Order: sequence, then C-alpha cells, then structure tokens
Amino acid sequence: MTAASPTRFALLALSIASALAVGTTAFAQDANPPAAAPAKGQTGKPVQLETINVTAEKRVENLQKVPVSMTVITPEQLSNYGQSGDTVLQLAGRAPSVYAETSYGREFPRFYIRGLGNSDFDLNASQPVSMVYDDIVQENPILKGFPLFDLQQVEVLRGPQGTMFGRNSPAGVIKFDSVKPSQETSGYAKASYGTKGTANAEAALGGSLGGNWSGRVSALAQHRDGWIDNDYTGKKDDLGGYNDRAVRLQAMYDVQDFNALINVHGRWLDGSAMVNRANAIPLGSDSLAPGFDRDVVYQDGRNRQHLFSWGSNLHLTWNLGDYTLTSITGFEKATTYSLGDVDGGIAIPLAPNQDAYKTPFPSETADALPHDRQITQEVRLASNPQDRLNWQVGAYYFYENIAIVNYDYATLDNHAMDGYAQQAQTTKAYAVFGSADYHITDDFDVRAGTRWSHDSRDFHVDRILSPIGGGPLSLSANPHDARWSGDLTGTWELNPNVNVYGRIANGFRAPSVQGRVLFADFISQAKPETITSYELGVKTTGMDNRLRFNADVYDYTMHNQQLTAVGGDINVTRLINAKKTEGYGAEFDLEAYVTPNFILTAGGSYNHTKLDDPNLAVAVCGSGCTVLDPVNADGNALVNGNPLPNAPQWIGNFTARYGIPYGESGEFFIYTDWSYRSEVNFFLYDSEEFRGKPALEGGVRVGYNWDFGKREIALYGRNITNKQYITGAIDFNNRTAFVNDPRIIGVEFRADF
Repeated sequence: MTAASPTRFALLALSIASALAVGTTAFAQDANPPAAAPAKGQTGKPVQLETINVTAEKRVENLQKVPVSMTVITPEQLSNYGQSGDTVLQLAGRAPSVYAETSYGREFPRFYIRGLGNSDFDLNASQPVSMVYDDIVQENPILKGFPLFDLQQVEVLRGPQGTMFGRNSPAGVIKFDSVKPSQETSGYAKASYGTKGTANAEAALGGSLGGNWSGRVSALAQHRDGWIDNDYTGKKDDLGGYNDRAVRLQAMYDVQDFNALINVHGRWLDGSAMVNRANAIPLGSDSLAPGFDRDVVYQDGRNRQHLFSWGSNLHLTWNLGDYTLTSITGFEKATTYSLGDVDGGIAIPLAPNQDAYKTPFPSETADALPHDRQITQEVRLASNPQDRLNWQVGAYYFYENIAIVNYDYATLDNHAMDGYAQQAQTTKAYAVFGSADYHITDDFDVRAGTRWSHDSRDFHVDRILSPIGGGPLSLSANPHDARWSGDLTGTWELNPNVNVYGRIANGFRAPSVQGRVLFADFISQAKPETITSYELGVKTTGMDNRLRFNADVYDYTMHNQQLTAVGGDINVTRLINAKKTEGYGAEFDLEAYVTPNFILTAGGSYNHTKLDDPNLAVAVCGSGCTVLDPVNADGNALVNGNPLPNAPQWIGNFTARYGIPYGESGEFFIYTDWSYRSEVNFFLYDSEEFRGKPALEGGVRVGYNWDFGKREIALYGRNITNKQYITGAIDFNNRTAFVNDPRIIGVEFRADF
C-alpha cells in the first residue's frame, strides 16, 4: 500500500476513532437487553432488532460476528423499492458504496462497489462485482439481471472476496438467497397497478409434499405500457414498455444427516431496449437540453428486446458428525436479442422543429446471444461449529461457452443489414481453497484463507461483413492466468455488543477479451487486474438491542485495472489496463427502533478513487464535447489523476417507517425511502458534458395492514418528486443521453398465508 497523504490519513484516523468511540460508550451497557415494545402489527410482543444470519463465509453466522464490511437488504425493503417494476438496478444506492447503471434496458446491469466496476457493454464483458444467486455465480452480464422476488435476503459484501468466491470478485459480491422450502405451509400473493400501465403480480407457496419432501413455487409478472411517443413515426406510446416474467421451483428432501435441494428457474422478457435520446446534452453543459421532454423522442430506427434464460442447481449436504460435506452443481442457459436506435435521432430532419434530433450519421445496431451455457461445480468439507477452531476446504470448477453476434443496420435504407460479426468464447476455470477461524482467546479471533485459481479463455471472431468495407476476417485470442488470492483478519470483542476487526485481502480479475469488430480489424485484451485492500471496522448493537451500527474504513491499491475505453470519435470500444488505481473511503450502516412504532435505517459512504498512470490516454468525442483533460499529440486525453467512471464520491440511503396501531391486530403506517449519489463521470476522460449531476430520489408508501400484518393495502409512489436526470451517455456519435424513469404512483394489495 502506498503512503497516504495527510488528508487521507486524517480521514481514516478520524473515522476509526469516531466508530470506536461510539461503540465503546453508547453500546457497552447492553449485554443483557430486556424486552422492548410492540412490533408492527403484533401488539404486545417485544420490539427488538432481529438477529441477522448471513453466509458471507459460506457458513451460517451472525452478521455482527462476521469481520467483513457488508450490508443486508431485507425482503420488506426490496418490496418497497421494487413496487414500480424496478429491476435489480433498484439496489443502486441502497447500500453504502454500491452504484449501478446500464445501457441495455432491463437485462444487463453493471454494478460498482467502492468505485470499482466495468462500463463494457459487450455480451462477454467481465465485471469485478460478482453476482451470486442461490450460491451459483452468474458470470454473463445477461444472467445478472434476474428479477428479485421471494428472497430471504440480499447480502452486499464490499472489498475483495477472493478466498470464498474466487476470480472476478475484487470489488465485492452481491449475494441473493431465495426463501427455501419447509414442512410448514407458507406463502404470499400481491398485486399492484400504477401509472404508465405499471402492473406487478407476485406469489409464492410452499409446504410439505409428503414424507421428507417439501417444495416451494414462486412466480413474478411485471408489465408496463409503452409511454414514450415517437413523433417521427407518429406512434403514440411506442417505447418504454415491457413484459417481464420469472418463475422458480424448488424441492427439498431432508432427513437427519442429509439434505438435498433442487432449484429450477426461468425468465422471459419482451419489451423496449434502452431508449437513447439524441442531442439531449447541450454543448458545454451537463444538464438536459432546454425543453427536453422525457415522454417524446424522434427516432427513425427500431427498438425491441427479447430474453429467455433458465437454469437449475442442486445442493447436497451430508452431516458426517464432526464435519459437513457440501456439493453445489449449477447449470445456466440464456439467449437474447436487443436492437436499438443507437444515435437516438433522425438522419435527415423533415421539419425545422426536428433539427434538434438530427444525427451526424445514422446508427442502428443489435447484439444477440444465440446461446450462453454455464456449468459450475463446488465441493466443500467443513468442520461443524467448535469452540476454538473451525475450518473448511473446497474445490471449484467453472465452464462457460457463449456465442455472440453483432449487427449494424443502415437506417436510411429500409433497415437493411450493413454489418455482421460473429464471435465465440469458451472459458474454463478451476480452483482449490481453504479457510480457518481460530479463537486464540475468548475475545480475540483470527481468520485466514487462501485460494489458488486457474483461468483460461478461447476467443474467436469471424467478421462476415463490415460497414466500413471489410470482408471476412478471422481473429483469435487465448489468454490464461493462474494465481493466489487470500485474506487475513483479526477480530477483538471489546464487550458482548462491540466487535472491532482489521482485514487484509487481495483478489483478482481474470484476463478479458473483447471483439467488437464491426468498426475495427482487431480484438483487444486486458491483462489480469489485482487488488490489495486494507480495512478496519466496528460492529455494534445497543439501546436494549434496538440499535445496530456498523462502520468501516478502507484503503486499496489496484494494479493493471481493466478498463473500457468506450466509443470516442474513432467509434471503437477497447479494453485497456491502468498501471495503478488508488482508492480509500469510509462506510456505515445504521438501523434503529427510535420508538416502538418508529424504525429507521441509514447508510452512507465516501469513496475516493484516482487513476495513477501518466501514460494512459483514451480517445475522446472530438468536436462533440468540451474535454477538460490535457491531450497528447494524437489528440487522445491523458486521464492520469481522474476518478474512475461511474464512481460517485458520496452515496447515502435512508428509510423511515412509522406505524399507528389500530384495534387488536391492525395498523396504519407510512414508509419512505431515499437514495442519494453525488456527481459521476460517465467516461474515463473528463468533459463538461458527460457527467451526471448529484441525484436524490425518493419513494413513499402509505397504507393499512390487519390480521397481525398478514393483509395489507397501500398507496405507493416511486420517484415522488418526478426528478429527471441523466443516467448515462454515448459519445461516439452525438451527445446522446439515457435518463431515469418518471414518477410512478399506484396501489398494492398483499396477503400472507
């Protein structure tokens, strides 16, 4: 780790001191919390924060005992965030240091943790934030967008997770756990309807299937009408609509020393791809153009999107007395086609009022994934909980085979195909790992883990037709890599309510390849990136177990960070490596019952990132924007010292719920949630135009529940201020922007059983 500046050191020292001061004073007296007051819809029962169990280290543990910076998002929070049909992108800003964006609509989320992510939009893009659904890594970006429904919880793990989760997790892991079957009959059903024809229906039912078998079925359907008029074609409500459906089937066989769980799931999506807005950003400004209307576009191209994915996994667990043997087998398959009017406008204005939507040249492209097949296998042997030493060892195998087709269409010529490129990629990876947790004393614990990983990739391109006049072309790349990763952590229990930990961890992202050759005659490769991270944290509970406060500070150095130079005036997207990237910051999570009927949560983070590579240069937009970086002799921007793209310095979230008991089993309530992010750069180079202003967005829910919370009806609002802001941009053609969704207001009914 490089030496810290005085300001940087002061920030870290002050954060640590503040966290420790809070922990050792406010929480020291609560070792034996008494009963508290009534909870929501449960008059007479005690109100305390429930113990949250997590599986961050692949064994069940209390969140407060796990020495990792992490946030747990509950099903109730997810339900409130996703009322208006939001995708997994609803998690952006809902946890400290977490940001997300996309240029693909509903199917291709790109996540960033502590500023680390990847803006690559190719269908074989790798990302440093690993997404894990029911213990199965979802490698392809298309798989990462599976809808959120019937979940037990979401765990956000910040910092390198190389020991337990291996390659491609140097920034962190977002882990989704479904509600599992049980012998007890349980389930729910809910339906909502809102503005823009936004409709959601969701249901789950589980229980005994006879004998030692139990099962659970869950389903989700989301719909929105088209709400964006295309005034060029004259079609009203032409774009922005979708039909998104998903299902999950589970069956469990459980006897005393053996458990088997099989999961089958699928998703069907039809609707609009991302809607691009031509010339939405004025020259010299980072605001939307005067008179911009989110409900109207002028586009001469087409727009549609289709996705089908399905998968299955099998969990087998044997209790062998002092040990537990676990086998997890996963299979995922996906196919998609996404077509959009990339330039976002029209090539030849037909009337003076259309001049603002004119594009320098038409661009209508599509990406297809004819197939994506992924197979994973993990085997673990772990000691059952012991007083002093707990350990686990394991092996992991990953295989993926994908085919990608890129299309370019001549918008002015009846949408005839103008370019076509086909690629194929096979990835194989395997690893062995182990970790140990040793209680040296009753109040001092040491954890250590290591993993050896090997990764190989076979990438091949056949260019059939190029819009710039090229003919058939064959290109190939075969990167491979093998390396160690690991972590070392010490935890001190200052008292039963306060734990302090220090963690050192490293991780890596395997080599990447990109072959978007419609406008180029080469493929680009990125060397493996590596990261070393240092973290200090405190985890506390207090106020008779009505308050939970966790905080940490961190510092990392990344070498050979894989970055994507997007677009620019040469219209070619390339992978590059930055010699060094530095980052540091602080994070906190808080949850509290302020009164028996008033609960709030809050989280926040400060993230500082900086590229440290004097020779790193990228292509810029040419005359289409105001570049603020120095340029070299080739006209490329020198980005040394810039923050990472899509890396806001400040992220914050807040929720509050107030209930008013009514009768013996009812309650009126109001709930609100807010998320904030500070300014972001969209690209590696800095410009006046391609930045997102600070954004604050909120939601509200007002309703009544009865029968001890088993029935509920509520009015909801998302983006209640109807704020309009830029979420992303394209710089190779014109100042095309993506914008956030409008305000949605609706009503929802839910019944639990």
